[in-house]
Amino acid sequence: MTAVDLGLKIKLAQKIIMTPQLQQAIKLLQLSRLELTQIINQQLVENPVLEEDVTEEFTEESVQNKEEPLLTEGIFDKTGEIKLEDMDFGWENYFDEKGSDGRDLGYFSADIEESPSYEQTVSMATTLSEYLLWQLRLSQIDKESIYIGEFIIGNIDDDGYLQASISEISEICRVDVIGVERVLKIIQGFDPPGVGARDLRECLQIQLEQIGLKDTPVEETIKKYLTDLEKHRYAEIAKRLNISVNDVMAAANVIKGLEPRPGRAYSTVNAGYIVPDVYVYKIGEDYVIMLNDDGLPKLKVNPYYRHLIAERGALLKEEREYLEAKFRTAVWLIKSIEQRNRTIYKVTKNILDRQIEFFEKGGGYLKPMTLKDIASDLGMHESTISRVTNNKYIYTPHGLFEFRYFFSSAIQNSSGGTVSSVTVRNIIKGIVEGEDSRKPVSDHHIVNILKKMGIHIARRTVAKYRTEIDIPPTNIRRKYT
Repeated sequence: MTAVDLGLKIKLAQKIIMTPQLQQAIKLLQLSRLELTQIINQQLVENPVLEEDVTEEFTEESVQNKEEPLLTEGIFDKTGEIKLEDMDFGWENYFDEKGSDGRDLGYFSADIEESPSYEQTVSMATTLSEYLLWQLRLSQIDKESIYIGEFIIGNIDDDGYLQASISEISEICRVDVIGVERVLKIIQGFDPPGVGARDLRECLQIQLEQIGLKDTPVEETIKKYLTDLEKHRYAEIAKRLNISVNDVMAAANVIKGLEPRPGRAYSTVNAGYIVPDVYVYKIGEDYVIMLNDDGLPKLKVNPYYRHLIAERGALLKEEREYLEAKFRTAVWLIKSIEQRNRTIYKVTKNILDRQIEFFEKGGGYLKPMTLKDIASDLGMHESTISRVTNNKYIYTPHGLFEFRYFFSSAIQNSSGGTVSSVTVRNIIKGIVEGEDSRKPVSDHHIVNILKKMGIHIARRTVAKYRTEIDIPPTNIRRKYT
């Protein structure tokens, strides 16, 4: 029988514990501008101590003052608690001097561009359904046909295609199939041409009928050889239709002019424009980095609650604990945003230093660079650099790029140096853009051209890069004249 031994033992162990504040800082670091704006707005609603500063304007006086202490330093003790004994003095110095949300680091532009007025940005576009219903009600048809037509239009998607079958419409509307087909034929005669079709072939045939090309080799090509036409099999189509290759090519040109998505012009989907997180301008001989703060609320701590907390005996214990918790959350949010901006600035500065040739000359001069390189330079972990560069964009003198664009693997060249894989992709793109469309350059030929330039890569690598930049193979690129 085993004896049970009870006693106290000392055990030394190391643990990495992520505090809620650290988790918040990491979370903010990887957010895009839109997501950060949503988080800030949510905190403004939930935290009464936090409020938006709508009075202060930023200046450029402290642009280069990157070593300035964090605005929230000195607020907490070693355990993360608020140092109440210093509150009267510390808060006044801290907030009255800065009086901002902690983003006045000098990285922002002082220029304030006036946004267009509300009336200029709001408009009500006509949808495809509204346009079709308007034409339907102008038609000289009976009430039952209008009822069927409204149901048909309700089942036409944004591209202009009918998404319900004739039998389904007939069953739901409790009318015969012939009646539904008759009304559908009327709708298919509406503007835009091709609307109400059930597939691409019918859409193109409707448009051909409206331009008087029904029962021609063009319609025959659409009916039977659309797939062959996509693969440029002109000779095979010509043989089967017993016409010349030139006639097939003429038919192909007509078909290219048709609209495969009739409802495109009435799409209500707004284009999502990318807003850069960082601007890099060249002023004189120097480059200036500015973080984009347009649209981000400027945060500050409500002075009333700040003085209320600082005043001893003004609050009950529960009230004080509640306000202190909210106060701590507010200050940590400001501190995290401040640290996020500093990290983005440092990463951008390091990218600028390493890729200075790109900023001077353009995409052909991009150098190989990895997350590890930046992390090593800044003394940070790769995961931090990855979070900083995730879903963020930088505006440069050569256009708008995702941060990830500047990171690429290295390819050895004949001189013993390295070339960025992005640069090789740009070279391949340039070769294809300059090719004779009647005799497109094959992957094997591209390999030989790159070899003459001192870049040795395999044919399958060329095929991989070509696919990544959306360049189709030679049989698709070849054009007949």
